[in-house]
Amino acid sequence: MVCAGIVVALVVLLGVGHVVAGIRVDSTMMIRRPSSSIPTFREAPAFRNGEECAAAGGRVDVAMTLDANYLRGTMAGVLSILQHTACPESVSFHFLAAGMGADLAAAVRATFPYLDLRVYRFDPSRVRGRISRSIRHALDQPLNYARIYLADTLPADVRRVIYLDSDVVVVDDIRTLASVDLGGHVVGAPEYCHANFTNYFTDAFWSDPALNGTFHGRRPCYFNTGVMVMDVGKWRAGGYTRRVEQWMEVQKQTRIYHLGSLPPFLLVLAGDIQAVDHRWNQHGLGGDNVKGRCRGLHPGPISLLHWSGKGKPWIRLDARRPCAVDYLWAPYDLFRPSSTVLEE
Repeated sequence: MVCAGIVVALVVLLGVGHVVAGIRVDSTMMIRRPSSSIPTFREAPAFRNGEECAAAGGRVDVAMTLDANYLRGTMAGVLSILQHTACPESVSFHFLAAGMGADLAAAVRATFPYLDLRVYRFDPSRVRGRISRSIRHALDQPLNYARIYLADTLPADVRRVIYLDSDVVVVDDIRTLASVDLGGHVVGAPEYCHANFTNYFTDAFWSDPALNGTFHGRRPCYFNTGVMVMDVGKWRAGGYTRRVEQWMEVQKQTRIYHLGSLPPFLLVLAGDIQAVDHRWNQHGLGGDNVKGRCRGLHPGPISLLHWSGKGKPWIRLDARRPCAVDYLWAPYDLFRPSSTVLEE
C-alpha cells in the first residue's frame, strides 16, 4: 500500500520566466486559495491504492488543460479516473494552463488535496500567429493547440503520456489505456476508417498534388485527438511538433481545412498511428460543431465517454435541456453552486 501522505507536486521546473518551446513555468503559479472568479467545487474523497498496486508498479501520466470555461469538465474527468482505477495514487496529472494558472491550480488542489499534480504555463503567443479561424470559436483558442507541445512541456521522466480533453469521463481503469502496445508508433488512438476522410479538408487541398501527396503510401483514417496515448521520446526525436506547425503555416497561406487543431494532426499522423479499441473514445456526445444536437451512444462496450462537439453536459444540465447521455456525466460533477458558499 502506498503511503497515504502522497505529496502534491505543484512544481517550478525551470525557474522564473524560463521558456521552452512555448511553455513557461512561472514561479508566480504558487499554491493559493482559488479566486472568487473561479467556480467552487466539493472536495473529492481520498482514493487509495489497492494491494495489487505495489506489485504492479509503474506510474500513469495523464495530461489535460486547465481553462476556467472547462474547469467543471476537467474536475469531472479527474474524479472519474481516480474512481475507476485500482491504483489512483499511481496516477500523476500534468495540467497546461494559459491564463489564471495559479487560481485554476488552487481550485484543483482544493478539490483533490491528495492529487499528484504539476502545472505548466502555456504561452499563447506560441500559436497565436498560426491559428486560422475555424467553424467554431472554441476551436480557435490557443490552449486548444497546447497538445501539440506536450512533448516539449513534460519533464524527462515522463516517457509516455495519455492526453485527454476536458469533456471526458473515464469509466474503466486508466492503466489499461496506458499499457496499450504502440507497436513502434508515436501515437495510439481509436481510429475510424468508416468516416469520410475527405470531408476534413478543402477542395483546394485535394486538388493540389503537392499538398495531398502527403498521404502517399498511407491509408489515412480519422482519429480524435481528444484521447491519445503518446510516446513522448519518439515525438521529440521525430520532430513532430515542428511537422504539425508546418501544416498550420500552410493553412495560413491556403485554406486547406475548416476545423481547429485536428487537421494538422491528421496531416502528419493519419494512417501512421496505433489503432486503439473504440471503447476508449465514445466520442461525439456533444453533437456536431454547429448546433450541438443530442446524440446517442454508439453500440459496443464503453471505457471512456467523450462530449466532443458543441454541446457540453454541464451547460445543458444547468439550462435544464439535457440530452440523455448527459445523465451519464452528472454523477462525476463536483460543482458547488455559489449560493452554498455562505454555509462555510
